Amino acid sequence: MKLATQTVVSSLVAFVVFVALVFLPAGTFDYWQGWLFIAILVIASAGPAIYLGVKNPAALERRMRGGPLAESRTAQKIASSGTLVSLPAAIVVSAFDHRFGWSSVPAEISLIGDVLVVIGVGISFLVIIPNNYAAANITVEADQKVVSTGLYGLVRHPMYVGMLIFLAGTPLALGSYWGLVVLILGVIVFAVRILDEEKMLEEELNGYIDYTREVQYRLVPHVW
Repeated sequence: MKLATQTVVSSLVAFVVFVALVFLPAGTFDYWQGWLFIAILVIASAGPAIYLGVKNPAALERRMRGGPLAESRTAQKIASSGTLVSLPAAIVVSAFDHRFGWSSVPAEISLIGDVLVVIGVGISFLVIIPNNYAAANITVEADQKVVSTGLYGLVRHPMYVGMLIFLAGTPLALGSYWGLVVLILGVIVFAVRILDEEKMLEEELNGYIDYTREVQYRLVPHVW
């Protein structure tokens, strides 16, 4: 019951925050891209949260423990802070773009952005199913095992792939090209986070070095 209450409260807070981030800089509620983005985000996030709450509450609890203060490594604190800034920055820039008309994005492109948001959330959810230890903060637990099945058999950090797809889809969904500039910050942040995370996993997670030999690419096959 406590976890359910925390989930509901955090979801309501997140909803209020997203509404503020979208509509305050937009300066209007007459913004169909903003309403559709929020509706899709709520629906796409609610399904996984309900599923994990019923099937795997421990994984849901791990996902709720995040942020710079939850990290133990300095590099991760910095990277986590950058992650927290990237999404709000992309939303705010996109909303200002709508307000001042900096770019003209066709409706079909905005819909493609919404699809990318759903895909990004979906990938992040699919990653948690085979990996119960996928958490919002970087940690290694005593009985943790290396997972190499599913999406982990394609790239070593599929959750970050999902998050980057989500981040890329957000400005498009909100009708902005300028918001995509924030992707530069997002890519840098994830690169720093991944490199430091792998250093820790190689030191603390038994079998991870062998896994890196088996799955050679971190985010994109044949690229990196």
